[in-house]
Amino acid sequence: MSGRIQVALVITELEVGGAERCLAQIASGLDSSRFAPIVYSLAARPLGDRASLVQQLEHASVPVRYVDVRAAWQLGTAVKRLRRLLAEQQPRVVQTFLFHANVVGTLAARGLCRRPRVPRGEDACGLVQGERVADPSWFRQAVERRTSVCADKIVCVSRSVAEYCAVRLRVAPNKLVVIPNGIELEAYTGVPPAELSEFGLSAGRRAIVFVGRLHCQKGLDWLLSFAPRLLERLPEHDLLLVGDGPQRPQLEAFVRSLGLAGRVHFAGWSPRVPQILRASDVCVLPSRWEGMPNVLLEAMAVGLPIVSTRAHGVEELLGTVADPQSVAFGDVEGFLCRVWQVAANREFGSELGRQNRERVQRQFSRQAMLRAYEDLYASLVTP
Repeated sequence: MSGRIQVALVITELEVGGAERCLAQIASGLDSSRFAPIVYSLAARPLGDRASLVQQLEHASVPVRYVDVRAAWQLGTAVKRLRRLLAEQQPRVVQTFLFHANVVGTLAARGLCRRPRVPRGEDACGLVQGERVADPSWFRQAVERRTSVCADKIVCVSRSVAEYCAVRLRVAPNKLVVIPNGIELEAYTGVPPAELSEFGLSAGRRAIVFVGRLHCQKGLDWLLSFAPRLLERLPEHDLLLVGDGPQRPQLEAFVRSLGLAGRVHFAGWSPRVPQILRASDVCVLPSRWEGMPNVLLEAMAVGLPIVSTRAHGVEELLGTVADPQSVAFGDVEGFLCRVWQVAANREFGSELGRQNRERVQRQFSRQAMLRAYEDLYASLVTP
């Protein structure tokens, strides 16, 4: 249809993850009578089951283009390729997601610390950057402090991330927009539980589950440091770690050194996270930093109790039931106590899970998220 707003959505890669899932929800859910999205991935198309988000986009008839760079040192190549692709699309809005896409997308669309228009004749193009985590890296903060100057708006997934942007990245408050992640609750309703034996748990064992990237950010090294005490208190439970990442070899070696190879199970990446969550007693997230962790939204959507560190966005997600489900990072005794309370007392855990699901239903719907992005995009092209 003519007259639709062309929107370019730029992301680092399209393997399944929180930011990637959010982008797919936006691209496939925007009002097709008003918006025409195209997705750009800096990385190549993912393979096998990891291409499920690409398949979702293709099913929704959303075009996907691949810049196809494979290393950070190819920054110049990535910028040139993306600039050429954007010139072909001539978007009215460019939205970037995640650090590498924020940098490359900004350089391709506008040029660092200046405001030329995207190659599109006399038509202006609005640039939106997405900030999804409060990253403590001084290098990344320094880079994004500079690129954020070029953005018209910066979308933050939580109020705490917006505060981080204002203080650490020195972004003007009028540039910041808070749009929380949303979730389609119906997709998590009536999901059958996975068979935990598929992941190495013996018959009758109960699961304490972690889902996420095996990376320093997620704090699994900290969690495993007191896993012997945790599992001693909960003799019927095992710890199930779902996901892959750069820390996996070290974490596996650490588990073996603790003598816990039979109680801590590495499931690897799985496309069946809702089913695994449904089969578990509690979802744990020991992160050092976050923004608004999608896995907690998923756990809440299936009615699961949570024990998390109070990383950015966690208390905003949990609301009035944050205290019995969260502690400060480093509070070993508090984390142990809360996991024991919800895992050993099923009635208490079920009540927290019920309240979590109700909160997601009230506050974090997919439709509310989509309407907020549509309003933002429309505001950038309205004279």
